[in-house]
Amino acid sequence: MPSQHPEEIGYGHVVESYVTRTYGGLPRYLVLNGGRFLGPRWWHTTRFTRHLLNDAAVITDEELEALLGYEWRSRLTAAWLIGVDRRERFRARIGDLLLASEVCYSGSAYCFALARFGTHADAEILTAYLDHYLPRTDLHYDQPAALGALLRLDAHLGTHHTDRFTEPDGLWDEWVKGVGRLGYPSHSPAEQRRWTGLQCDFANGWTRP
Repeated sequence: MPSQHPEEIGYGHVVESYVTRTYGGLPRYLVLNGGRFLGPRWWHTTRFTRHLLNDAAVITDEELEALLGYEWRSRLTAAWLIGVDRRERFRARIGDLLLASEVCYSGSAYCFALARFGTHADAEILTAYLDHYLPRTDLHYDQPAALGALLRLDAHLGTHHTDRFTEPDGLWDEWVKGVGRLGYPSHSPAEQRRWTGLQCDFANGWTRP
């Protein structure tokens, strides 16, 4: 999936309008990636959230496609806007981008969007991602975010997709050991589920459940 600047397809405004708008001196994409808006002490949370909800409601599908076709900052922001507005028509596109894992950081936002959609189809996408990437103990991509999102969906749907990944000495434990040898920190399933929960509960608190 080659990257294309939105200017090349007549949407040069989308990066400035949706991605780099600043809050407390930080661009939106950086705030989304760091998650500081999820904490109670950030002074800009109300303004940030109001603008995020407004933009998620008014951005067009064409503008979202322009962002999804560009680099990680734009893709991350687009995925958050898609997730907040629950635009399930982007499910296949999000799933393709997640599995391709072409750029850094944006994968966690794809996982958030799938968790927000909240259906069995989304659980299947996340399961396919983990089946593909957990055996790669040499790669630290978005396995933690995917597991957290799938745990969230299991709890919501009453399913057990994550059981075979998280069983003792299973794929998850082996992946954690493998990337640990590369210097990456460990990730517990409970921590990942909690993080996805914070993201989805934030969105649910400001939008329709």
